[in-house]
Amino acid sequence: MIQENLVSYFETSIKENWNLPALSDYKGNTFTYSQVGITIKKLHLLFREAGIKRGDKISLVGKNSANWCMAFLATVTYGAVIVPILPDFTSSEIHNIVNHSDSVFLFSSESIYQSLESSQMSQIKVILSIDTFNIIYAQDSLTLSSFTEKLDSLFEKEYPQGLSSKDYTFDPFPNSDIAVINYTSGTTGFSKGVVLNLNSLSANVRFARENMPLESGDAIVSFLPLAHTYGCAFEFLFPFSIGCHITFLTKTPSPNIIIEAFREIKPHLVLAVPLIIEKIYKKQILPAINKTSIKILLRLPVLKNLIYKKIRKKLINVFGGRFHEVVIGGAALNAEVEDFLDKIKFPFTVGYGMTECGPLISYAGWKIRKLRSAGKVIDTLEINIDSEDPYNVVGEILVKGENVMLGYYKNEKQTAEALDKDGWLHTGDLGIIDKEHFVFIKGRSKSMILGSSGQNIYPEEIEARLNNMAYVQESIVIERNGRLVAMIYPDFAALEADGISAEKLPDIVEEYRRNFNASAPNYMGISKIEIVDAEFEKTPKKSIKKFLYH
Repeated sequence: MIQENLVSYFETSIKENWNLPALSDYKGNTFTYSQVGITIKKLHLLFREAGIKRGDKISLVGKNSANWCMAFLATVTYGAVIVPILPDFTSSEIHNIVNHSDSVFLFSSESIYQSLESSQMSQIKVILSIDTFNIIYAQDSLTLSSFTEKLDSLFEKEYPQGLSSKDYTFDPFPNSDIAVINYTSGTTGFSKGVVLNLNSLSANVRFARENMPLESGDAIVSFLPLAHTYGCAFEFLFPFSIGCHITFLTKTPSPNIIIEAFREIKPHLVLAVPLIIEKIYKKQILPAINKTSIKILLRLPVLKNLIYKKIRKKLINVFGGRFHEVVIGGAALNAEVEDFLDKIKFPFTVGYGMTECGPLISYAGWKIRKLRSAGKVIDTLEINIDSEDPYNVVGEILVKGENVMLGYYKNEKQTAEALDKDGWLHTGDLGIIDKEHFVFIKGRSKSMILGSSGQNIYPEEIEARLNNMAYVQESIVIERNGRLVAMIYPDFAALEADGISAEKLPDIVEEYRRNFNASAPNYMGISKIEIVDAEFEKTPKKSIKKFLYH
């Protein structure tokens, strides 16, 4: 266990940055660190009245917002366990996570609450709106409603002298306490609740504080999903711990909205997923450098440098113009894009992590990064490449140390598969390292796809549903040009038995696609289903060789 503690980080930041802006909703309200601190204390009083105890599970579902973050902070500093849920999940998936996590309290946006059934979440005592922090459901509605009406006066009674930066404190909780259960999926049968203790989150925040260039008062734009560890750790927890001003894009962010916010807020650090960077490259840079006149000028060394300098300046302005670096993570960056950004000396770097490490595994600042590398293994982890020669022969990446999860909640089988008896986490990713412990990822044995806004998409979930449909023998789901495409091999014997001609099959699978999309989160929508006329190639273990179809 490390000495640094997440709750202590939050306490110190609130005290030291009392009058500074802390959290803002884009084109909405702004809350200072003192206002955030007072809201946290009021929520603590509500937790106490609702009978919430240390270690109880509290679920949280809604789009990124200042209130979302205050709910998170209040839960962790109370000693309860936060269960963040993606707002894109269907109501049945939200019910499943709330129940599987044993949550007794739920923060929900009111729009999402309208689709939920409290009767299907029998352990939930209270549902609180994260839009207003008003109670929208309670088992003991009379007592709690009267309590909330008196909350301000009860707060004054609890703190008769008010709260100032000097006397603001939280009860201490050891790093061994569980802080978060983060679900990598919502679907029954695929749900894996990653259990992270305070130590894991503290290790991530500590590393960021020591290695990423931010200071108190700096601006941050948060657009990655806070329900995922990447956005949560580095767009929220780390910047909040040092007194940054974080602005949340409260709607599903398109590249245009993100760029507009960057230009207005001018963040000091930018986190991004590869798709955002690749779209900007494709739409704003490629058309310019592919012009015949520019191609000719690029052959001349002096003019080439001037053109690259101009492109770099334009690209820096796209991200607001005053950031220290752009950190790209979540998936592999297109090699052509990486080479060009390196060529024009754009300040970017690529990191590597996974939910099970809360999330960081490797990172290096842009001035020392290496091409094709995902950074250097961080100081709270050990790394091992499962091959006879880790420097030259590709093997599975194994990590061990302070960041690593405790396991999967109520899932001993999958925990044992991921964490071996010596404590090594089997990442499922393939790579090599160099003598300086820079990581080079060569492939992913896991098939997770990163959505355009940072959502984790697990093809097996979609494939399982497609495979259950009539006349589908097997299927695979791949990403093509930023969209999900399903490929199916039909059950020709079943078609023949039912007297259905092959000509009717396209209409049948199109109906399957529409039905699936109607019941799935938007980011999991299938853009197209392709019919193949031969079985997919398989390994001796009968696993489909998916890499052949990408």
